[in-house]
Amino acid sequence: MKARIAVIAGDGIGPEVTTQAVHVLQAVAARFHHELSLIEAPFGGAAIELHGDPLPETTLAACQGADAVLLGAIGGPKWSSPQAKVRPETGLLRLRKLLGLYANLRPVLVHPALRNVSTLKPEVIEGVDLLFVRELTGGIYFGPKTRDARQASDLCQYSVEEIERIVRVAARLARTRRRRLL
Repeated sequence: MKARIAVIAGDGIGPEVTTQAVHVLQAVAARFHHELSLIEAPFGGAAIELHGDPLPETTLAACQGADAVLLGAIGGPKWSSPQAKVRPETGLLRLRKLLGLYANLRPVLVHPALRNVSTLKPEVIEGVDLLFVRELTGGIYFGPKTRDARQASDLCQYSVEEIERIVRVAARLARTRRRRLL
């Protein structure tokens, strides 16, 4: 297999984590004779520092031309001021929207070695195997927001199409698991 992977390390712990993820990808590629082409590009706060934009056109182009994107964490205290003109998360929201990345998958499994150290009783968490499917490009992220001296609002609005597509993803995944959708 040949694959082009855009590596956008981001900020904070992002570069450290993505460096280790790249080592893992390279080990897998060597073992199974895959050919990986890794394209590094700035993103988030690091990109703001370099280009004044958390998602520069060159980074977007690298992501659009890749078979996969390895994304590290973004943001940090340096860019978190409410008065900041440009914030790292605006790049993340734009990237999601432009690439059509609307489904976030969050698995919850209990590792047997950690079962007895949980704050929950072992019999309560025994066999837990959940997959949360969360919508990423509508509603809470992109709804209209207003704020003045007396009030603020943050509208969480989803279209029928947004709900249908995320339910389709969840249902398709449920068919491969316990065949239950909650």
